Amino acid sequence: MSKNNESWKTIFDKLQITKHNFDNKPFFINAQSIKKCVKDFNKTSQKEVRILCKQDSREERPEIFIENELFILPIKNGEYVICKGEGYIDIPNITTNSIHYASKLNFELKSSSIGDSEMQHLDFAYASSLIRTFLNDESLVLSIRGRKYTPQFSFNTNLYQNINVKSVQTEVDSGFEGRDKIVLVEAKNKNTKNVIIRQLYYPMRQWQIHTQKEVIALFFEKRDNKFLIWEFGFNDILNYNSIFLKNSKKFKIINKN
Repeated sequence: MSKNNESWKTIFDKLQITKHNFDNKPFFINAQSIKKCVKDFNKTSQKEVRILCKQDSREERPEIFIENELFILPIKNGEYVICKGEGYIDIPNITTNSIHYASKLNFELKSSSIGDSEMQHLDFAYASSLIRTFLNDESLVLSIRGRKYTPQFSFNTNLYQNINVKSVQTEVDSGFEGRDKIVLVEAKNKNTKNVIIRQLYYPMRQWQIHTQKEVIALFFEKRDNKFLIWEFGFNDILNYNSIFLKNSKKFKIINKN
């Protein structure tokens, strides 16, 4: 369902964004101008910049974005760019049979059954060595979690060149480091159909700058009693739109006991 349609219609009208030629260049917008445009709205959700600019799936975009094939990205604290093109990646169904995976824990992890959060499911998968098994790397250990800020980098899309990013906040649900690689995981706790590429791309660029190790992006979900993992890569790390699915598997974790 589209969100904040009235707010974004007002922003587009007041800033004359509909007259902008998106085929030539993206539209740069900042928090100050957004706030000014929507100051007369009453609800927080209609005028809070963070909420207005959070469009993590195709369906969460306002109608004016959908109609004009647009998506929005942060490029600096309080600064954004509205781009034309495909900003999202499909999370395809995994149609192969579930792999029965024997947990490498020698005891039952009782705490994993309390609650139903994406973080606890990801922690259980790691504790069971499922992440290590999926990537065939026993050296992986949990080393990254929480919010960080990107160093400066630039990227292209299929339509635009040299979009510059500096000090944008990123957050990975879990990050693992091994001898030769960094693994960044975006986890969800619902039947996700698509996700904005930024959630995979920005952390990958961030950690490629911080380390010379190979950086791998995973998407993770628990659906019913199955654990699903998708591995994504980029054919050209400088191109936001060069993302592709490398591998995916579905597991059912079996307790040894």
